[in-house]
Amino acid sequence: GDFGLIGLAVMGQNLILNINDHGFVAVAYNRTVSKVDRFLENEAKGTNIIGAHSIQDFVHKLKCPRKIMLLVKAGPAVDDFIGQLLPYLDKGDISIDGGNSHFPDSIRRCKDLEEKGFRFIGCGVSGGESGARYGPSLMPGGSTSAWEHVRPIFQSIAAKADNEPCCDWVGETGAGHYVKMVHNGIEYGDMQLICEAYHLMKE
Repeated sequence: GDFGLIGLAVMGQNLILNINDHGFVAVAYNRTVSKVDRFLENEAKGTNIIGAHSIQDFVHKLKCPRKIMLLVKAGPAVDDFIGQLLPYLDKGDISIDGGNSHFPDSIRRCKDLEEKGFRFIGCGVSGGESGARYGPSLMPGGSTSAWEHVRPIFQSIAAKADNEPCCDWVGETGAGHYVKMVHNGIEYGDMQLICEAYHLMKE
Protein backbone atom coordinates (compact mmCIF):
# COMPACT_ATOMS: atom_id res chain seq x y z
CA GLY A 1 0.00 0.00 0.00
CA ASP A 2 0.96 3.64 -0.60
CA PHE A 3 -0.67 4.99 2.56
CA GLY A 4 -1.94 3.54 5.83
CA LEU A 5 -4.82 4.81 7.92
CA ILE A 6 -5.72 3.84 11.49
CA GLY A 7 -9.20 4.71 12.74
CA LEU A 8 -12.34 3.90 10.77
CA ALA A 9 -14.81 6.31 12.31
CA VAL A 10 -16.66 8.52 9.80
CA MET A 11 -13.69 10.84 9.13
CA GLY A 12 -11.29 7.93 8.63
CA GLN A 13 -13.64 6.07 6.30
CA ASN A 14 -14.27 9.13 4.15
CA LEU A 15 -10.60 10.11 3.96
CA ILE A 16 -9.50 6.62 2.93
CA LEU A 17 -12.19 6.51 0.20
CA ASN A 18 -10.91 9.89 -1.04
CA ILE A 19 -7.33 8.52 -1.14
CA ASN A 20 -8.56 5.50 -3.12
CA ASP A 21 -10.41 7.77 -5.59
CA HIS A 22 -7.13 9.51 -6.42
CA GLY A 23 -5.35 6.32 -7.45
CA PHE A 24 -3.42 5.52 -4.28
CA VAL A 25 -3.59 2.10 -2.61
CA ALA A 26 -4.65 2.58 1.01
CA VAL A 27 -4.38 0.10 3.89
CA ALA A 28 -7.00 0.33 6.66
CA TYR A 29 -6.81 -0.74 10.30
CA ASN A 30 -9.10 -0.23 13.28
CA ARG A 31 -8.70 -1.20 16.93
CA THR A 32 -12.02 -3.07 16.73
CA VAL A 33 -10.94 -5.35 13.90
CA SER A 34 -14.49 -6.39 12.93
CA LYS A 35 -15.00 -2.78 11.77
CA VAL A 36 -12.30 -3.31 9.09
CA ASP A 37 -14.19 -6.28 7.57
CA ARG A 38 -17.52 -4.43 7.79
CA PHE A 39 -16.01 -1.41 6.00
CA LEU A 40 -14.50 -3.57 3.23
CA GLU A 41 -17.81 -5.39 2.70
CA ASN A 42 -19.87 -2.17 2.55
CA GLU A 43 -18.53 1.37 1.90
CA ALA A 44 -15.19 0.17 0.47
CA LYS A 45 -16.63 -2.66 -1.65
CA GLY A 46 -15.15 -2.63 -5.18
CA THR A 47 -12.25 -0.32 -4.21
CA ASN A 48 -8.51 -1.10 -4.01
CA ILE A 49 -8.48 -0.57 -0.23
CA ILE A 50 -6.64 -3.31 1.68
CA GLY A 51 -7.68 -4.35 5.19
CA ALA A 52 -5.31 -5.34 8.01
CA HIS A 53 -6.16 -7.42 11.08
CA SER A 54 -3.26 -6.52 13.39
CA ILE A 55 -0.73 -3.69 13.77
CA GLN A 56 2.04 -5.98 12.48
CA ASP A 57 -0.04 -7.04 9.46
CA PHE A 58 -0.91 -3.37 8.81
CA VAL A 59 2.73 -2.18 8.89
CA HIS A 60 3.95 -5.05 6.70
CA LYS A 61 1.42 -4.19 3.99
CA LEU A 62 2.94 -0.71 3.46
CA LYS A 63 5.73 0.47 1.14
CA CYS A 64 8.76 2.18 2.72
CA PRO A 65 9.06 4.86 3.87
CA ARG A 66 5.71 4.04 5.44
CA LYS A 67 3.16 6.82 5.68
CA ILE A 68 0.73 6.05 8.50
CA MET A 69 -2.07 8.42 9.45
CA LEU A 70 -3.85 8.20 12.79
CA LEU A 71 -7.43 9.45 12.86
CA VAL A 72 -8.15 8.61 16.48
CA LYS A 73 -9.27 10.66 19.50
CA ALA A 74 -6.73 13.31 20.51
CA GLY A 75 -4.77 12.57 23.69
CA PRO A 76 -3.50 9.26 25.10
CA ALA A 77 -4.92 7.20 22.19
CA VAL A 78 -2.43 8.83 19.79
CA ASP A 79 0.56 7.99 22.02
CA ASP A 80 -0.80 4.49 22.56
CA PHE A 81 -1.04 3.76 18.83
CA ILE A 82 2.40 5.27 18.12
CA GLY A 83 3.78 3.00 20.86
CA GLN A 84 2.15 -0.03 19.22
CA LEU A 85 3.54 0.91 15.79
CA LEU A 86 7.16 1.59 16.79
CA PRO A 87 8.39 -2.03 17.17
CA TYR A 88 7.44 -2.73 13.53
CA LEU A 89 8.58 0.52 11.89
CA ASP A 90 11.84 1.13 10.03
CA LYS A 91 13.96 4.25 10.42
CA GLY A 92 12.54 7.12 8.36
CA ASP A 93 8.93 5.89 8.50
CA ILE A 94 6.35 8.65 8.95
CA SER A 95 3.59 8.77 11.60
CA ILE A 96 0.88 11.36 10.87
CA ASP A 97 -1.54 12.57 13.55
CA GLY A 98 -4.67 13.86 11.79
CA GLY A 99 -6.72 14.48 14.95
CA ASN A 100 -7.37 17.76 16.76
CA SER A 101 -4.30 17.41 18.98
CA HIS A 102 -3.04 20.21 21.22
CA PHE A 103 0.07 21.58 19.50
CA PRO A 104 2.47 21.07 22.48
CA ASP A 105 1.68 17.33 22.22
CA SER A 106 2.73 17.42 18.56
CA ILE A 107 5.97 19.22 19.46
CA ARG A 108 6.72 16.49 22.02
CA ARG A 109 5.83 13.62 19.67
CA CYS A 110 7.87 15.07 16.83
CA LYS A 111 10.98 15.44 19.02
CA ASP A 112 10.57 11.97 20.57
CA LEU A 113 10.18 10.23 17.20
CA GLU A 114 13.00 12.15 15.51
CA GLU A 115 15.37 11.18 18.35
CA LYS A 116 14.55 7.52 17.58
CA GLY A 117 15.16 7.99 13.83
CA PHE A 118 11.51 8.23 12.77
CA ARG A 119 9.50 11.11 11.30
CA PHE A 120 6.29 12.77 12.48
CA ILE A 121 3.66 15.02 10.95
CA GLY A 122 0.94 16.75 12.95
CA CYS A 123 -1.75 17.58 10.40
CA GLY A 124 -4.81 19.74 10.89
CA VAL A 125 -7.75 18.39 8.87
CA SER A 126 -10.73 20.66 8.18
CA GLY A 127 -13.98 20.20 6.32
CA GLY A 128 -15.79 17.57 8.36
CA GLU A 129 -17.22 14.40 6.85
CA SER A 130 -17.89 15.74 3.33
CA GLY A 131 -14.52 17.51 3.30
CA ALA A 132 -12.74 14.29 4.17
CA ARG A 133 -14.62 12.51 1.39
CA TYR A 134 -14.37 15.08 -1.42
CA GLY A 135 -11.57 17.47 -0.46
CA PRO A 136 -10.42 18.58 3.00
CA SER A 137 -8.20 21.49 3.90
CA LEU A 138 -4.94 19.99 5.19
CA MET A 139 -2.39 21.74 7.43
CA PRO A 140 0.70 19.53 7.78
CA GLY A 141 3.74 20.39 9.89
CA GLY A 142 6.49 18.44 11.64
CA SER A 143 9.55 16.61 10.29
CA THR A 144 10.42 18.70 7.23
CA SER A 145 11.97 15.79 5.30
CA ALA A 146 8.63 13.93 5.47
CA TRP A 147 6.83 16.51 3.31
CA GLU A 148 8.21 15.32 -0.04
CA HIS A 149 6.85 11.82 0.68
CA VAL A 150 3.30 12.84 1.61
CA ARG A 151 2.94 15.91 -0.64
CA PRO A 152 1.68 14.01 -3.77
CA ILE A 153 -1.05 12.27 -1.76
CA PHE A 154 -2.07 15.22 0.41
CA GLN A 155 -2.20 17.74 -2.44
CA SER A 156 -4.16 15.30 -4.63
CA ILE A 157 -6.88 14.64 -2.04
CA ALA A 158 -7.15 18.23 -0.73
CA ALA A 159 -9.85 20.69 -1.75
CA LYS A 160 -8.88 23.04 -4.60
CA ALA A 161 -9.30 26.82 -4.72
CA ASP A 162 -8.38 28.59 -7.99
CA ASN A 163 -6.84 25.23 -9.05
CA GLU A 164 -4.45 25.35 -6.08
CA PRO A 165 -4.61 22.59 -3.43
CA CYS A 166 -5.80 23.71 0.02
CA CYS A 167 -2.71 22.08 1.49
CA ASP A 168 0.87 23.19 1.98
CA TRP A 169 3.65 22.69 4.49
CA VAL A 170 3.15 25.07 7.42
CA GLY A 171 6.29 24.52 9.52
CA GLU A 172 8.18 22.34 11.99
CA THR A 173 7.15 20.23 15.03
CA GLY A 174 3.68 21.39 16.21
CA ALA A 175 3.03 23.97 13.47
CA GLY A 176 0.25 21.98 11.76
CA HIS A 177 -1.84 21.67 14.89
CA TYR A 178 -1.07 25.26 15.90
CA VAL A 179 -2.46 26.47 12.54
CA LYS A 180 -5.51 24.21 13.01
CA MET A 181 -6.11 25.74 16.46
CA VAL A 182 -6.05 29.27 14.99
CA HIS A 183 -8.24 28.09 12.08
CA ASN A 184 -10.82 26.69 14.53
CA GLY A 185 -10.77 29.89 16.58
CA ILE A 186 -11.60 31.95 13.47
CA GLU A 187 -14.18 29.41 12.26
CA TYR A 188 -16.10 29.31 15.55
CA GLY A 189 -15.94 33.10 15.87
CA ASP A 190 -17.49 33.31 12.37
CA MET A 191 -20.21 30.82 13.30
CA GLN A 192 -21.06 32.80 16.46
CA LEU A 193 -21.28 36.05 14.44
CA ILE A 194 -23.62 34.44 11.89
CA CYS A 195 -25.86 33.09 14.70
CA GLU A 196 -25.99 36.42 16.54
CA ALA A 197 -26.71 38.40 13.36
CA TYR A 198 -29.47 35.93 12.43
CA HIS A 199 -30.97 36.12 15.92
CA LEU A 200 -30.85 39.94 15.93
CA MET A 201 -32.62 40.19 12.55
CA LYS A 202 -35.17 37.47 13.32
CA GLU A 203 -36.16 38.79 16.77
